[in-house]
Amino acid sequence: MPFSAADHLYMQQALRLAALGLNTTTPNPRVGCVIVQGERVVGEGWHVRAGEPHAEVHALRAAGVLARGASAYVTLEPCSHHGRTPPCAQALIDAGVARVVAAMVDPYHEVAGRGLAMLEAAGINTASGLLEHEARALNKGFLSRVSRGRPWVTLKAAASLDGKTALLNGQSQWITGPQARHDVQALRARSCAILTGSGTVLADNPQLTVREIASGRQPLRVVLDGALRTSPAARIYGMDAPTLLVTAVSDVTRHQAWRARGVEVLALPAGDGQVDLAALMAALAARGVGELMVEAGAALGGVLFSAGLVDELVLYLAPCLIGDAACGLFAWPALQSLTDKQQLTVSDMRMVGADIRLTLNVNGVGAGG
Repeated sequence: MPFSAADHLYMQQALRLAALGLNTTTPNPRVGCVIVQGERVVGEGWHVRAGEPHAEVHALRAAGVLARGASAYVTLEPCSHHGRTPPCAQALIDAGVARVVAAMVDPYHEVAGRGLAMLEAAGINTASGLLEHEARALNKGFLSRVSRGRPWVTLKAAASLDGKTALLNGQSQWITGPQARHDVQALRARSCAILTGSGTVLADNPQLTVREIASGRQPLRVVLDGALRTSPAARIYGMDAPTLLVTAVSDVTRHQAWRARGVEVLALPAGDGQVDLAALMAALAARGVGELMVEAGAALGGVLFSAGLVDELVLYLAPCLIGDAACGLFAWPALQSLTDKQQLTVSDMRMVGADIRLTLNVNGVGAGG
């Protein structure tokens, strides 16, 4: 049965509700729910944070007895298992809803169609796939973590129009304007973790915390420091946010100075003196990291691109020219043929203040695909 215009309207409303949890739900997905009796919305809700009631529960509480015989629109298949909260599929059954429309099936192995099957077994009419692309884009990190076993990796970069990120003397503040820098704070706030390299810590001594935006939490900061070159006194190792130091040094006695500051240290040697990046991605996914934002220099950016570990590039272009001798965006070996170029697909382009923000998907990987 095709979806009606009203179905689209209510699912759009559910997606808007789900987006209210953009900065708070990690490691859970962002989910919204709208309950409709006839042509009247009688309940709505969204998942706020892990461990708290899911979107369906909030919506059912708001609907009360009006949920009986109603239609429920939910942006992700209702869960069918006992996790930190009871199964939402059972809550919908107990409330007596007549129809459930899900934007998409939940790929998580404990659900994966079981929620819809549970509803159908109870005699509830179900459908899925309505505005699925939008629902997938909203939960690209969750989907990547449960389907690929690694986070969705977004690399953020800022450059002049001639593709330069800093002067040769290292000066880079500020190429872009204040609106672009505020926009970066929004990217940080929605991320589960922020990755940077030892070179950036040594050159800029950043904090990499969320500021200017009320998010209620700080993303995990991940410092990639294969040889332990950074100082334990660096600002990124402060107590204002959780920090994970990832190194190729396995000698735990050399970790102590960072551990004394409350920093978690993880040794993932690749055998060549470098950190095993694939193992790092798996380790981050295992601890619930779905969206990983990378704020790093040309070296780490080039390594991640070369390893095929970048899913998305968010590039802020400032309307200025710095000159050929300045520092470029990404470091990798010179190409011998244009057929070897890194292909990108523009998914969004907009002005942020005086700067241009480009969002580009890498290797054909789309958040909604």
